Amino acid sequence: MSRMKRVRILLVDDEPNILQFLEIGLLNEGYEVMTANDGLTAITVAKDFQPHIVILDVMMPGMDGFEVCRMLKDTENVAVIMLTAKDEVDDRVRGLTLGADDYMVKPFSFEELLARIHARIRNQFPYLLSEVTIGPFRIDDTRNEILYNERVLELSPTEYELLKYMVFNQGIVLSKSLILDKVWGYDFGGEENIVEVYIRSLRDKLQDKEHRLIRTLRGAGYRVDLI
Repeated sequence: MSRMKRVRILLVDDEPNILQFLEIGLLNEGYEVMTANDGLTAITVAKDFQPHIVILDVMMPGMDGFEVCRMLKDTENVAVIMLTAKDEVDDRVRGLTLGADDYMVKPFSFEELLARIHARIRNQFPYLLSEVTIGPFRIDDTRNEILYNERVLELSPTEYELLKYMVFNQGIVLSKSLILDKVWGYDFGGEENIVEVYIRSLRDKLQDKEHRLIRTLRGAGYRVDLI
């Protein structure tokens, strides 16, 4: 990732191995990172560090992640990605009700975490972005330009927004209805098949004949896999 103002990320987890792994990975991606191994420390660090994003474990001794999330959302302008070892609907609902912006179940891939961080920055802190490099893509919002392997793509305005949205959410399955809401707008009155038309055009321009870059998941939607 390049030409981005420094994004501050606070990692909160009581497992040292996870903290170290995530800290090293995110530092290598160019983020500014602080860590905390319990909820009270996280609240104290957040006041001084002013993170843009908090990656927050749910199950911690003492103050759990739910309470930390509630306190952070009451006092800070921050995006919270909650981590849990359990994939239970009640936990997800509780976290989202308290203001969490995203939810991931352990174990997870580092690449998916990066995708979700990129999505939060794009959605909640777009002023931090000018030019962003994600895998073989370079997205320059100031020029409304996307390069793929250093080749400028000739894109219509809608193709630009669609490809940008999918690249920022690379690794995540995106349904047609979600794509329509995010790219065309919730009040779009057309058919979902318009998404297929634009995906086909993007594949042509990306020379993605085998659909290895933009994958179709039958009955689910599309996913960008960076290669």
